Amino acid sequence: MASEQQLSAIKGAKVLMVGAGGIGCELLKTLALSGFKDIHIIDMDTIEVSNLNRQFLFRQSHVGQSKAKVARDAVLKFRPHISITPYHANVKDPDFNVDFFKQFNVVLNGLDNLDARRHVNRLCLAAGVPLVESGTTGFLGQVTVHVKGKSECYECQPKPAPKTYPVCTITSTPSKFVHCIVWAKDLLFAKLFGAKNQENDLNVRSSDASSSSQQTEDVFERKNNEDIELYGKKIFDHVFGYNIELALSNEDTWKNRHKPRPIYSKDISPIELPHQNGNQAKISVGGDISSVSAMASMGLKNPQDLWSLNENSAVFLEALKLFFSKREKEIGNLSFDKDDQLAVEFVTAAANIRASSFGIPLHSLFESKGIAGNIIHAVATTNAIIAGLIVIEAIKILQSDTKNYRMTYCLEHPSRKMLLMPVEPFEPNKSCYVCSETPLTLEINAHRSKLRDLVDKIVKAKLGMNLPLIMHGSALLYEVGDDLEEDEVANYAANLEKVLSELPSPVMGGTILTVEDLQQELKCSINIKHREEFDEEKEPDGMILSGWTPALAAEKNGSTSTTENGASTSGVSQATSLMTEEDDDLQIIPTQPGGKKRKISDLSSAATSDFSSVAKDTKIQRKDVDGNNDVVMLDDGSLGNSKKKIET
Repeated sequence: MASEQQLSAIKGAKVLMVGAGGIGCELLKTLALSGFKDIHIIDMDTIEVSNLNRQFLFRQSHVGQSKAKVARDAVLKFRPHISITPYHANVKDPDFNVDFFKQFNVVLNGLDNLDARRHVNRLCLAAGVPLVESGTTGFLGQVTVHVKGKSECYECQPKPAPKTYPVCTITSTPSKFVHCIVWAKDLLFAKLFGAKNQENDLNVRSSDASSSSQQTEDVFERKNNEDIELYGKKIFDHVFGYNIELALSNEDTWKNRHKPRPIYSKDISPIELPHQNGNQAKISVGGDISSVSAMASMGLKNPQDLWSLNENSAVFLEALKLFFSKREKEIGNLSFDKDDQLAVEFVTAAANIRASSFGIPLHSLFESKGIAGNIIHAVATTNAIIAGLIVIEAIKILQSDTKNYRMTYCLEHPSRKMLLMPVEPFEPNKSCYVCSETPLTLEINAHRSKLRDLVDKIVKAKLGMNLPLIMHGSALLYEVGDDLEEDEVANYAANLEKVLSELPSPVMGGTILTVEDLQQELKCSINIKHREEFDEEKEPDGMILSGWTPALAAEKNGSTSTTENGASTSGVSQATSLMTEEDDDLQIIPTQPGGKKRKISDLSSAATSDFSSVAKDTKIQRKDVDGNNDVVMLDDGSLGNSKKKIET
């Protein structure tokens, strides 16, 4: 039974929920049934058919509608006297600024991406509002508590970047189906339908095409009035035939590898499509722009069927044709979206044709979509458990019960029969650039790198700033915003194309830059360290950001080991050796700065005693999945086979 103090805290609280998906639906229901009276929800997504198996507040008739608004209406049917305010919007919109966040007693996250999580974390820090984070991946999940000055912020431990693959593997020597997916998604799809003039290896015409004396024709440029079917066959022959022949010309590459076989459109048996008889099929995908499907045009209905090489080739050509005939206005601005049916069909077909060429097993559209979108399918029960834990921590926060805050991990420990493992929150990391304003160091070639490289690859991609402002002393080098004058916009745009050392206030080795995001009320300093050369394979960005490193005390004691990504592990054994091949994209996050381990909370006297031996022999580490989701990794490898994508 809840105490009067608890009931009073609950009824008087104003709560912000960010995310109304798998966790969000469970969370809204639990908040309403727990007595919360004033709940606000932000979610930019609309409901899709694939959501219906776990997001129980939604029905078939809701497909295409706002998640936040439908979730509100569904809950008000059984709790009509509470206030639920939905916002069908992006939490990064300017309207949701620090002042907006200050009106809430607690913020509860049920997000599905790192970028939005970091943004909410920073707004909560600036507003001084406690944040409860959460995430699930299959049967695993966690709830973490972040209170300014009392516990670590969400970014106190660096999040590993998404898995990347060497360019040479993707373009020349794929050995796994994921390599074919990355090639189809990030190279071919982007080249055909994304921004024009992209630089990649797909357009190579001959072995000496790189010669400065030779002008090469852009194979991917569609001439005026060029027949779509002929254009499609030209692209097919180039990427699956000519480029493979070119790769085979380097005999040294294939001495110890399986040789690929070129595939040309003339080698493919034609498949008669239903619409050739005047009956073009369409497929509904929740009302978004992708209303036409190559699968439907061919009469292919089951996404779990394995298509033959002929079928994949036909889907490829049909999808390309549909993009240019039905969605031509979007070409030049498209990027791959796992919820874009036609895009998934195109990438699946392209990846399978390439896989067939390299002797790699083919995959169904269902499997390919999961790989391309980094999807691990959700477990509704895990979402419900995590939602309940979020509400428990929210109530503690509202009561200022700081001694009992817990970060709870949902997992299975096979020998101890534990499903929930609560631990005390970390203290703030003194080397965190977000909540401790610790300076960072950037190694970069100041004579070659442009300001645009710094803005795109570091300030936006690594530091997660949306509206950055960059200063060198009192000189303002770059700024974005709606209130800028035209001449200011032009000056900053010109600066972007200048090499760092040639800026109006030159940036050289030893320069200290101040980078600020006024929307997030976040400021940090970057020390520039000039470096001449970088390894193109290991350091493809041509710059290295550091300084955001924990375990300083452990380093002084000489007890720090280092993982492959440079993160120190502070006295814990490296878990990378425990991972299976499927987990080679998971990276290990270091433990508490100074080598301090998390304390196990008081489950009960018996449970505490029982778990103490586990804590002694089994170090607890946090591992981040695709930069999105924290899970626990035990040194005994009990989670060694966990997969890689979150679901919220």
